[in-house]
Amino acid sequence: MSMGVKVPDTDRFLRAVLDQWKAGIDSHDPQAVAAVFTADAIFQGLRPYSVGPQGVFDYYDSQPSGMTVDYSVLETRRIGTGAVLGYVAATFTFRGGEAKSLRLGVIIIAVGDDWQIAYYQASPAPD
Repeated sequence: MSMGVKVPDTDRFLRAVLDQWKAGIDSHDPQAVAAVFTADAIFQGLRPYSVGPQGVFDYYDSQPSGMTVDYSVLETRRIGTGAVLGYVAATFTFRGGEAKSLRLGVIIIAVGDDWQIAYYQASPAPD
C-alpha cells in the first residue's frame, strides 16, 4: 500500500517553499527563513528541536554569516489535501569552503493561498 501519491505539482510546490528558505539562508536573513514555517512548525536542525518560527529564527541567526545552501529534491508525495512530503538533499557551504551534506524530511502545507513548512528534520547524509 502506497503512503502517498506522487503528483507533478508536488515538486513545484515544494521547490517554491524551499527557494524562499534558501534565499533567506543565503542572505543570512533568519527572519525570512522563519517566515517560511508555520506558527506551530516542528523544526529539528542539528541541535535540539523547537516548535514555531522563533526556534527557526534562533537556529539560523546563530549560523555563521556567509553560509549558503544548495538543494535537490529527491522525492515528493502528496500525503493529503494541501499537504506534501519532501525528501531533500541539502549541502550547506560555509564561507571558508567547508561543506556539510544533509538529508531533510519536510512536510509543507497549504496555508490560505500560500505553502509553508510544518515539519522539518535534518540528518547527516549517508556516506
